[in-house]
Amino acid sequence: AASAKEGRATQRRLNRFEYENALRDILHTPWLQIRDSLPEDSEAFRFNKVGDALDVSHVQMARYLAIADSALRQSMANSVDQPATTTVRYYAREQSTITGKMKFGVFNRSPERATFPVLGSKAQPEVRAGNEPITVGPKDPKTRELEAMGVVASTYEPLEIKFNKFIAPVSGRYKIRVNAYSVWAGPGKTTTGTKEKKVLKWWVPDLDEISTGRTNEPVTIYSETPPRLLRWQGSFDVTPEPGVHELDVYLMAGETIRPDAARLFRSRPPGFVNPLATEEGCPGVAFKWMEVTGPIYDQWPTAGHKQLFADLPFKKSDIPGTPVEVISKDPKKDADRLLRSFIGHAYRRPVIESEVQRFLPLIDGAIKTGSSFTDAMLAGYTAVLCSPGFVYLHETPGKLDDYAIAERLSLFLWNTQPDAELKSLAARNELHQPTVLKAQTQRLLADKKSAQFADAFLNYWLDLRKLEATSPDSGLYPDYYLDDLLVESAELETQQFFKEILRSNLPASNIVSSDFAMLNEPLAKHYGLPKVEGVAIRKVALPKGSVRGGFMTQAAILKVTANGTTTSPVVRGFWIMDRILGKTPPPPPPSIPAVEPDIRGAITIRQQLDKHRTQPSCAACHAKIDPPGFALESFDVMGGWRDKYRANGDSKPDTGVGHNGQKFIFHHALPVECFGTLTGAGDFKDIADFKKLLLKDERQIARNLVRQLVVYSTGAPVGFSDRERIEQILDRTKDSRFGVRSLIAEIVQSELFLNK
Repeated sequence: AASAKEGRATQRRLNRFEYENALRDILHTPWLQIRDSLPEDSEAFRFNKVGDALDVSHVQMARYLAIADSALRQSMANSVDQPATTTVRYYAREQSTITGKMKFGVFNRSPERATFPVLGSKAQPEVRAGNEPITVGPKDPKTRELEAMGVVASTYEPLEIKFNKFIAPVSGRYKIRVNAYSVWAGPGKTTTGTKEKKVLKWWVPDLDEISTGRTNEPVTIYSETPPRLLRWQGSFDVTPEPGVHELDVYLMAGETIRPDAARLFRSRPPGFVNPLATEEGCPGVAFKWMEVTGPIYDQWPTAGHKQLFADLPFKKSDIPGTPVEVISKDPKKDADRLLRSFIGHAYRRPVIESEVQRFLPLIDGAIKTGSSFTDAMLAGYTAVLCSPGFVYLHETPGKLDDYAIAERLSLFLWNTQPDAELKSLAARNELHQPTVLKAQTQRLLADKKSAQFADAFLNYWLDLRKLEATSPDSGLYPDYYLDDLLVESAELETQQFFKEILRSNLPASNIVSSDFAMLNEPLAKHYGLPKVEGVAIRKVALPKGSVRGGFMTQAAILKVTANGTTTSPVVRGFWIMDRILGKTPPPPPPSIPAVEPDIRGAITIRQQLDKHRTQPSCAACHAKIDPPGFALESFDVMGGWRDKYRANGDSKPDTGVGHNGQKFIFHHALPVECFGTLTGAGDFKDIADFKKLLLKDERQIARNLVRQLVVYSTGAPVGFSDRERIEQILDRTKDSRFGVRSLIAEIVQSELFLNK
């Protein structure tokens, strides 16, 4: 009765991700980075799309005003004439952050630097020693093209190599080309030094003995806003043969470019050992130059500027913060025309005349009090972007009209505004027709914008947004510590895995178990799978009997369900029950303390939990929660396979060197116990058995996915009165074994989606 009267969903506003995407689309500014300037959205029923949790405070409104004004100004033309699109080459030898201040690349002479000059694949000892100029410069272009700076370590503080002579002059689109190749540094040697009156020894490579590379090396490109605010832009593999690698990127004004030879180790001397070093030497990467083309414009003035001011002429402005001044011969008439056009573009439904009249006095008043026509219009536009008509969804109890369907559909599958085609269908009252709605669902899923849906959905359903909330302990997991490439690859694996399921309409059972994985070279090595060449993520068939496949055994999932130091069957078990099976256990009694695993290796987590479960208030729930968690105990905090736990203590450390360049200080302790009994399903001895038990009820796996998608798409939890409709969706997709794309199509056609 309540649902019929008020609708399932509480009226809600756009969350900060939707708000950012909407502004990007409205203003044609795909580079905008504004969501982190808005207060974090609260969650309900796991997602940030539920009206009960999305309040609006005075802080929220103040941020909207500031952000909208900033975004509008960024979308305007920044000069009268179109800025020249230039191509500039920045040589590595001429970047102070790459060459160093004094002497170059000398671990043993200048510990804070780790770069070295090469000419082709030959070392330049005299240049490195400072006896010859760092570069021949433009007077000898042939030699200049052969000059490069090499590294045998990843980029880290204080080794922050970057092309610092390039700074993006304006926000926009750029093409970046990097010329780089792999090299091989000669066999290392041990050197000594003192620190706090202690004699220390550490290993250094022979940077005066450089030869042609023997490996392909992954390089990651970041854009950076000082101090050290990084954005991932892309990755590629460099080979022993110099090559040019191109990325098409969007940069913010003021950003520079930082390349990272991502596989190489990170450590500060003294006392380090290169984990990639052999008796024959170690790998390195040499950077010759970076070339930047941009800013690149498709038209002038920009599409964003024309959205705001149409074809009105403009001139250079003397007002700070406003680079150009728009000229209007009839401000009142132009304001009315431009405002109507902007509201029609921004609002996700037809514009009501009273709304236009609400904003026009604001513009007129600003002009009368001395504001320029440009600033007055920006004030009006800012008000529009902060108004309920834009910020809030337009849903009324009962069946949604076509505009509300267009809005809900685009926020579901694109996480942004409906486009012109959806609006046009809504205007003709055709979108609600089943065949039209089905076709539009497939169109939206086929569009590249659907990646915004996949990423946003995974961020909350699987907690992927928490991937970098913890870091593997440097003592227990030095092989993972500081390994950004592995973490970034893990995130891409989970994202691409879901997109492949969606693209190919694979059965929902792939959530638990699949015969393929989305891998690159670092992930394949991490998982102990046959070698995969290169840093690019691609679909790979899994060997028979592999423990991988499905979400539960992916590195990203195993990382977000651990704390960086230890794993807990309770945490992972709860996560599986809640996220994969849809059987959420009740919260623990407030008086019961959490179990803290013993990192000294004297007692297993199973023994600790056995004692914990002797308490009657804990036993019933732990009997359901703990077994799924124990099924994952064979995986460590980063998803690596283990037969024994790692521990700190007095035992002899294992032999090895971590990504941080430090020798292992952990030892392997008690064996992992990964067996258990799944309530109502049976016994399992390992993760493979556990997956088989879950796959006995594929409908429940699909049912949980549908419930998650319904909450995400409608902004309302699945209540008692909704259960029959959920089962109808499952019945209609049974023949495809609950294909994920089919599930989404049926959700969109259901009354759950088409009614408030």
